[in-house]
Amino acid sequence: MTETLVLLAALLALLAGLAAGKAWERYKLRGGRWIDRRRARGSPHYILGLNHLVSNQIDLAIDELNKAAELDSDALEIHLILGNLYRENGQVSKAIQIHQHLLQRARMTTLEHAHVLLSLGLDFKHGGFIDRAAETFSEVVRLDPRNTHALLNLEKLHEEQHEWQQARVIRQRMAEAAGGEQNPRDQAILAFLENELGLQAMREQRPEQAIKHFETATHLDDKTVPAYLNLGDVRLALGQPKDAIDVWERIVQIAPDRAYLAFSRLKSAYAEIAVPTRFLDLCRRLVDANPQDWRARLALGQHLAENGDPVRGLDLLFESLVHNPHGLAIHQAIWRTLSALEFRATLVTRYINLTRDAVFYLDPHVCMRCRYRSTELLWQCPQCHEWNTFVEERIATAEQSEEAPA
Repeated sequence: MTETLVLLAALLALLAGLAAGKAWERYKLRGGRWIDRRRARGSPHYILGLNHLVSNQIDLAIDELNKAAELDSDALEIHLILGNLYRENGQVSKAIQIHQHLLQRARMTTLEHAHVLLSLGLDFKHGGFIDRAAETFSEVVRLDPRNTHALLNLEKLHEEQHEWQQARVIRQRMAEAAGGEQNPRDQAILAFLENELGLQAMREQRPEQAIKHFETATHLDDKTVPAYLNLGDVRLALGQPKDAIDVWERIVQIAPDRAYLAFSRLKSAYAEIAVPTRFLDLCRRLVDANPQDWRARLALGQHLAENGDPVRGLDLLFESLVHNPHGLAIHQAIWRTLSALEFRATLVTRYINLTRDAVFYLDPHVCMRCRYRSTELLWQCPQCHEWNTFVEERIATAEQSEEAPA
């Protein structure tokens, strides 16, 4: 009986302790009265602030969240959000002040401390304080080694400074933090970083080291097109045109939609080893494999026009124009060929009929992530710094627009 009473007393004491802990978690004594910590999050100001935030009304969101924060100055998440909003609103110094003030709090968990530091690092990065941002992100990683947000920001800082070796180390850590499995995205980014290290070695006149980096890139991700282009360039510079051709021809196999990037290189290399007809064969194979490949037709048409068969070359250029009436490079090639043919009236008329609804544009390449536009294909976006996000934006022809379902 006595043991039962002791056990019951212990159980009651435990329940009382839990209740007291929950009460302490929820309530705080301030100014002689108890304050409900949940009032801030349950207040209309907090809800309105979140609604304004969702609607991208930053100024209104800041006003409402400031009112919610007045209900409880210790509401960490509200002050954290406020600091982030000030940063996004361009008030970086205000954001830094809020986040640094939060770091002075005595009772924060390690994870909460890491979250505040991460926000402070973003403040420093947004304000251009690169060294302080790097130090802050590094501290976040020390507290939370698997914090992918801090690792990603560290990687981007190194990339922006062209510190490719450090960026590669960070990406490898991110891959390890993900569980050690070979994530295709991690492998692709590591491949692009290896390619940049290869380019750096080329600039430093270290061709053998450059070759190692480019080959590593292709092993990490066999679709890393710039690595093949650069590896061929090194082989050619070392007096190995056949090896260079072998490397560039692999692009045709693994990424036929990017084969045009190697056209000028292959054309010159074929001529150097005295087999210029291989370029014609290459272009014809690409056209046969993909009848809509306007770039292969363009290259083939230009080659014929420059080598004694301008009429047949112009036919191919017109065919290329049908598949992409907005490509400025096609129009320029056509005008050069028409000039060589002394602007025959029938050919000019045919050109006018084909281009009646054409719209020219100079920056057809667009980043799929941030919509940055470029006149050429870029491997890393200069705006959002993501890798391999550019595609060629095609304007639909009038006939295609009419045939599209409503």
